Amino acid sequence: MQADATALAEAIGRGQLTARQAMERSLAAAEKHEALGAICYLDAQQGLASANAFDALPVEQREFRPFGGVPTLAKDLGGPFRGFPVSAGSRSLPRQGGEADSDLAARYRNAGFCLLGITTTPEFGLSLASEPVIGPISRNPLDPSLTSGGSSGGAAAAVAAGIVSIAHATDAGGSIRVPAACCGLVGLKPGRGAMAAGPLFTNHLGGIASELAVCRSVRDVERAFSVLSGSARGPYPPVEQAVAKAGKLKIGLLTELGSDFAVDPVRAEAVADAARVLEDKGHEIVSLAWSDIRAVIEASGRAFRDVIAINLASLAKLPGIDASLWEPMTQAVTEEGGRISGVAVWDLVQAMVYVSRDLHSLFDRFDCLLTPMLACAPRPIGSFPSDNRDTDLHFARMGSFAPLAAIANISGFPAITLPFGVDKAGLPLPVQMIAPMGQEALLLDLAARLEGEQRWSHPFPITGLDR
Repeated sequence: MQADATALAEAIGRGQLTARQAMERSLAAAEKHEALGAICYLDAQQGLASANAFDALPVEQREFRPFGGVPTLAKDLGGPFRGFPVSAGSRSLPRQGGEADSDLAARYRNAGFCLLGITTTPEFGLSLASEPVIGPISRNPLDPSLTSGGSSGGAAAAVAAGIVSIAHATDAGGSIRVPAACCGLVGLKPGRGAMAAGPLFTNHLGGIASELAVCRSVRDVERAFSVLSGSARGPYPPVEQAVAKAGKLKIGLLTELGSDFAVDPVRAEAVADAARVLEDKGHEIVSLAWSDIRAVIEASGRAFRDVIAINLASLAKLPGIDASLWEPMTQAVTEEGGRISGVAVWDLVQAMVYVSRDLHSLFDRFDCLLTPMLACAPRPIGSFPSDNRDTDLHFARMGSFAPLAAIANISGFPAITLPFGVDKAGLPLPVQMIAPMGQEALLLDLAARLEGEQRWSHPFPITGLDR
């Protein structure tokens, strides 16, 4: 039996434990693992109240809640979730908001999730490590001297440690996939428009950000995507999801990134190993040259940096925001965004369209791409410092750590990561797959096949399934 959120929901459904008991155990685990810094805001009262409310539901109403009674956590970005005010990892937002649910948050509740707190993020998500100056520092449960990734690092740490079995996460530049890769989890960045963005339609960074979750298993991702996805009310048309293609697929394999980025040989070999498994299952593997994708990767990196900078410059002008309280790196990136002209913004919009076009042209040749997720093992705590103003160095560090992350955000295409092996230090060896728009089902099908090889096992049990 897989130990995941689905299994926990089924155990609650069978009466092996109540939602309240599951919540009590998650709260105890949160206290036990407090030193990991995964949770920046805990509300035991709300958590217990939501669990009690689920336990009080008639049996016939529980059947329509696939994650009924499962404890979970919201991220300190995205959402928002009613009753859980955010700070976005910043001193300038002392727990603001939380008055109403976003459309996605409402879907979380309708699915049966019971919230108990908020997970740690870097300030405004501006890092691939979750170490805001206001604290706490989110650490990797597999090795607390290492980062749990960012910006959904707290979410990944909480799930990997077993505090909860699944947690809300967002991804604007790898922020679901990088933490999942660091902590041995499965993370899907849904394609643009696949997830509810209402009612505000303002928090998705020009279309590069998506929301979903970090999970213990592919089936949890598939179930979560099934019940949480779909366009919300508002100005956008519904997104059509394709059924996974049957039969032989042509998969583009990228393991070498030329001289631009040094990929750890053991992590590159994990990708090649995954390709061999998929080939044995009947798919065609075709090597993809770095020269075929290099320009798209470089353009994605530049566009990501500009989008983030412009967004922060706009945020700094909002009433009630005191940008002087921001971390030095955030201030420097904000100033960078303020210097970008209107013409440059238009050029940025065009560049993002060209990234989508050029990546889509690769899918005339391939059904999906198989690549490394990280270039190296999770970095030590402090590897992405925010106490300086060297923005070039900051973005270079992130780019060298996860060079193939932002391409999915800028293009809008879906991408998934999952662990496929373990290195000598006991750390996961993640792989990434990217597919055309609307092909989340294809990614989930291939990921399930790789997961079935059982190349990775979670060292920490899920609270609620460990007794």
